[in-house]
Amino acid sequence: MKGDRVFSLDLLRVLACYMVIQVHAGEFYYIGDGGTVASGDGPLWVNIYNSLFRTAVPLFIIITGYFVLPVKEQMNIFFKKRFTRVLIPFIIWCILYALYAFAMGKTDMEGIFVSIAKIPVNYGVEVGHLWYIYMLIGLYLFFPVISPWLNNASRNGLHFYLIIWAITLLLPYIHQVFPEVLGECYWNPTSLLYYFTGFLGFAILGFYLKKFCTAKSKWDLPAGLSLIITGYTVTYSLFASRLGTEELVPDLELSWNYGTINVAIMALGIFLVIKNIKCRKDTILKKVITSISIMSYGIYLVHIMVLNFFYWAFDDIFSTAAIKIPLLAICTFLVSYIIIKVISYLPKSKYIIG
Repeated sequence: MKGDRVFSLDLLRVLACYMVIQVHAGEFYYIGDGGTVASGDGPLWVNIYNSLFRTAVPLFIIITGYFVLPVKEQMNIFFKKRFTRVLIPFIIWCILYALYAFAMGKTDMEGIFVSIAKIPVNYGVEVGHLWYIYMLIGLYLFFPVISPWLNNASRNGLHFYLIIWAITLLLPYIHQVFPEVLGECYWNPTSLLYYFTGFLGFAILGFYLKKFCTAKSKWDLPAGLSLIITGYTVTYSLFASRLGTEELVPDLELSWNYGTINVAIMALGIFLVIKNIKCRKDTILKKVITSISIMSYGIYLVHIMVLNFFYWAFDDIFSTAAIKIPLLAICTFLVSYIIIKVISYLPKSKYIIG
């Protein structure tokens, strides 16, 4: 509701929304045929621009945990409210992307129906950004389960969870030396720390920050900047060091993994830097940020269509990814917002844009 809005977190959501779009804009310039690393200066500029922006998804989940946890409604009310806002627009956009693929000549009529029928199984290859919605729905399903613990958890209890979760953020690097650790083997993927891993940690971090770190502190800015600089240095350096040795994108992206300690500390740093920013009521800036924040889910859903258009329009005009990546991202962000804003005036638009 309007009275519940927090400007700093609206701003953070807007920044995260833009970050996602720029990360996707960069994919044109470092992902080659067959998932190989592209040649040229594209991967270099992608690393410079987007290593920091890998925090987008963690920031979205931190914000979700901040506002949603612990769940206070009855389970059926919670699911009805959340899934009406998330699931119905998701299904509609899956159908729209199936039609979009047909319009672009990437599938036939049979492919449309196959894509729609596969929605309960997984997203289509051409709409990979929708992976996030499956993950988000999974978190929503688990939130009522974990909320009774959060209601009674002490600060030390939360520290216990978050410290072990932070240790699991080292596993992508440990696996480079020891592919199987703490009980992992080909018949057992659930290792000793398995139940502490994953995106749930970011949501609980968001809850922790709301409960214990909302007050302004003189340490917020220096600590936040230190975390950002440290995380970015690690993320950028590891990506750069692998550019000359790795042929496949999944191997190149080791330090871009959402479940890494460097990405997590960057996300925490950005939160600490932004959380104390305030804005006077009824200013144009506040209204614009609030509006974009409200439309962010719809922007996320539509942006791939818009991004593909601007890639087609601009790619041959400019020679370097240094210009093309931010240009594509800015144009896509603005036009996606305008499209969703226009749709928001339609009756029942919440079922389309969330």
